[in-house]
Amino acid sequence: MSETTTTTATTNNYHEVKTVEGFKKLMEEDLQRISLLSFWAPWAEPCKQMNQVVQELARKHPGILVLSIEAEELSDIAESFEVEAVPTMVLLRGHTLLTRIAGADAAKLTAAVEQHAKRPPPALSKTDKPPAAPSADVPVVDAPKKDDRQPPAATKESDEELNARMHKLMNQSKVVLFMKGNPDEPRCGFSRKTVAILREQQVEFTHFDILKDEAVRQGMKKLNDWPTFPQLIIDGELFGGLDILRESIETGEFAEVKAGL
Repeated sequence: MSETTTTTATTNNYHEVKTVEGFKKLMEEDLQRISLLSFWAPWAEPCKQMNQVVQELARKHPGILVLSIEAEELSDIAESFEVEAVPTMVLLRGHTLLTRIAGADAAKLTAAVEQHAKRPPPALSKTDKPPAAPSADVPVVDAPKKDDRQPPAATKESDEELNARMHKLMNQSKVVLFMKGNPDEPRCGFSRKTVAILREQQVEFTHFDILKDEAVRQGMKKLNDWPTFPQLIIDGELFGGLDILRESIETGEFAEVKAGL
C-alpha cells in the first residue's frame, strides 16, 4: 500500500473528492468547521510537494476538513471557485472564504491554516445552500513578478497603448504561445498539452505567461475575439487554441503552416 493511500485511510478528516455530490455532502456536514480545499493536477510537479504538505496539515489539525480535488477531473467545482491554475488552496469556514493561495507556497499555507484553525468559530446558522464561490475580486494568482514587458504599476495604460503592446508581444517571434505558466511549468492542462504538441512537431516558439499580466490576459480575448487560453499566434495572427491545433495536424494543414515558418 502506498504512503498516500495509507495517509488517506488513516486520516478521518482528509478526503479525496470523487464527485460533485460527495463534495457538497462533506461541505454541508458542519458549517462552522474550517475547510481546506486543495486543487491539484497529476501533471503539475509543484502539486506533488503541496499534496504532502496538505496531508501533513490534515494530520496536525484533525478538527479541520481537508478535501483533495483534482481540478480538471472535477472542473465544475474548480470553476465555481475560479481556480485557473494549480496548485490552488482555498480556505473556508462554512461557506465563507477566509483566504486563497495560488502556487506552491507551503509556508504561507501552513501559517494560514494555523491562524484560522486556532480562532473560535463565530455563531453561524445552518443552511441548505451549496458552498458559495469566492467573490470575483479575490486574486486567483500570486502577484506578478517584476517584468520589463509590463508597464510600471503607477502607469495607467490606455487602450491604444495596450493594443500596441499586445501586437508587439504577438510579433516577438514567428510562433508565440500565450499560455498559463511557462513551457517547463505549465499551469493548466490545455497549456501543457499545447506545449507538448508543439515540441512533438519540432516547432520553435516563444511564450507569454498571461497569469502574470491581467491586462494582456483580458485584452487578448478582445483583440483576437477568442475567450480562452492558450492562444497560438503564428506570424502575428491568431492561429487558434488546442482544438484547432490538433485538428490542423490531423488534416495536414499544420504541415503546410510549418513549411512556411
